[in-house]
Amino acid sequence: MNRKGNKQTARTNWPITILLIIGCLTIFFPLYMTIIIAFKQPSEMTNDIAGALAFPSTWSFSNFAQAMEVTDFWHSLANSVLITVITIVLAVIIHSLAGYAIGRSMAHSKAYSFIYLYIVSGMFVPFAILMMPVVKLTAQMGLANRVGVILLYTVFYMPMNLLLYSGYLKNIPLALEEAARVDGATTWKTYWSIIFPVMKPMHATVAVLTALGTWNDVMTPLVILSGTDVNTLPLAQLNFQTQFGTNYNLAFASYLLALIPILIFYLVCQKQILNGVVNGAVK
Repeated sequence: MNRKGNKQTARTNWPITILLIIGCLTIFFPLYMTIIIAFKQPSEMTNDIAGALAFPSTWSFSNFAQAMEVTDFWHSLANSVLITVITIVLAVIIHSLAGYAIGRSMAHSKAYSFIYLYIVSGMFVPFAILMMPVVKLTAQMGLANRVGVILLYTVFYMPMNLLLYSGYLKNIPLALEEAARVDGATTWKTYWSIIFPVMKPMHATVAVLTALGTWNDVMTPLVILSGTDVNTLPLAQLNFQTQFGTNYNLAFASYLLALIPILIFYLVCQKQILNGVVNGAVK
């Protein structure tokens, strides 16, 4: 920043600006193509670049209606919402409790440090290694259904969420818990009355990350729910692509339909994260 008299002029950081512009174009261009192709008719699809980038002659929602019919959209959407919402609730409750218990005890016990490292190391295990044992185990336990998928998601996202919660707890002073104990509060009451509300920003972060992973996952429902009439949106789109692989108009319309619910959820939770951070800073 340079000063000329009483005026201040800001220099433009061109390398960073150019990188930001390229990043925005990288995100905008695929989204633009998805919207354009979703509204086009098959007869308007051409091989030349100018024709592919051109707006549709008429903006019609017929592709969306047909995509909803082919993918059984409302049934698949209900399954995805049910699985995602229950997984988020279980993740926030169970993983935050585990993070509190382990995070507060690691400094005093090597056993809890080992448990922490053991659970977090689960992030480095590829799903391909676990796929066949998980499929066999869920079938033997009668969990080859939505309940089994929810339980698997709760376990799969525990390492990452435990890492986030235990790290966030380091920013919460122990004086809060000590004051509560002086007032006669038990550990259980201290957690639910003081610690759990204070971790609201991290709850929102965990909810967003868990929801994005659960909503977009294909492999877990594919190997667990195969052979049943239960489809999530990604799984329904996989079947849709197999059957109508050359009809990109319907495929892209289906992608947009699946994107809208999770995009709305992300925007709402992102606002909650910012509000929680600001409120925590003010306090």
